[in-house]
Amino acid sequence: MQRDATRIEWIGNSCRLLKATATEFEKTQPFAGLTIGTGIHLEPKTVALLMTLKAGGARLVCTGNLNSTQPSTVEFLRSQEITVFATQTTDPVAHHKSLEAVVAESPDLLLDNGGDLFAIAAEAPYAGLLGGTEETTSGRTRLLPMREKLNMPILVINDSPIKQFAENKHAVGQSLFESYMRFTNRSTNGKRVTVFGYGACGKGTAACFRNAFSTVSVVDIDPVTALEAHLDGFSTPLRNEAIASADVLVTVTGFPAIVTAADLPLIKDGAILMNGGHFPHEIDVAAFRQHPEVVRIDRYEADHIETLHLRDGRSFHILGGGHMANLAGPRPLGNSVESMDLGFTLQARCLERVARREVGAESCIVPVPRDIDAMVASAYLDMAR
Repeated sequence: MQRDATRIEWIGNSCRLLKATATEFEKTQPFAGLTIGTGIHLEPKTVALLMTLKAGGARLVCTGNLNSTQPSTVEFLRSQEITVFATQTTDPVAHHKSLEAVVAESPDLLLDNGGDLFAIAAEAPYAGLLGGTEETTSGRTRLLPMREKLNMPILVINDSPIKQFAENKHAVGQSLFESYMRFTNRSTNGKRVTVFGYGACGKGTAACFRNAFSTVSVVDIDPVTALEAHLDGFSTPLRNEAIASADVLVTVTGFPAIVTAADLPLIKDGAILMNGGHFPHEIDVAAFRQHPEVVRIDRYEADHIETLHLRDGRSFHILGGGHMANLAGPRPLGNSVESMDLGFTLQARCLERVARREVGAESCIVPVPRDIDAMVASAYLDMAR
């Protein structure tokens, strides 16, 4: 007998930790009677996490992130009687309405990615919000000034060592490298690549391009981090030199305005700009588009590439409108199943801990508890042996 299986099934069956967690949650029901509001990239790997939470008794109210929602994922989630307020959009206003719709459901727990949901809850607090998780460094940076308004446990997944090396270093680096190939169909051999940011994501990105025979330079404003890059064998030129020499510029810092229109005189003819940070503000795409020196823009709509032609005859290319390149392209890749299995299991276990009220409000915006890291690592190693 033959049947057509789906990518969602392939991913779900590949997430062995989440499958084991879902089996446990079916028995323990840690989220019985609770609503979980989520704002994360809606793609097949997310389904594995959301179905694990549903198995634990949660009612789910979901939206996505800018420009990464996959319609097939939304369709599947709705077929599972999960409420989804999301469309594939690059419009911040439309996206914000979806976020507000999730918070309007007064969820007991929030699973956030970039601080969007918690920021809304901080400005319009409601009774019954227990806390939740934040996925990213960008979100932690955004939420820290709101600590007094939030005053609830928010566990930052990105501060977990497992998240740092498994997902950020290995998976983000690999997926950004492969996304460059998917977008451009160009080689990496001999290309001069400049990576902005040498955190975990930057380390993985720099290593993957170097392993693919690129000449890689690193720019980081922290001299200690730049020294680490130097000792790892990467060149660490001054910023202007690094931009001017680059065939490919990759931003993975978590901060805005890393490459701006002020850098236009430096950008090499034919250079490719791509972003791997959570928010689409590391490359100031709007300012580039509106710059008086830009005389024509060619948009390759099917490939999500823009070519900006300058008055002096140079041209350069922007991938995915400055959104996360590994989730913004025509063939969105995302991170590997194994890395997301680890990261999403951390999410599920942290939400379980908050739901059971085993983390106090005084623990607002803190890393994943060490014992959860150890539990997840041990379970993964047991399966790998």
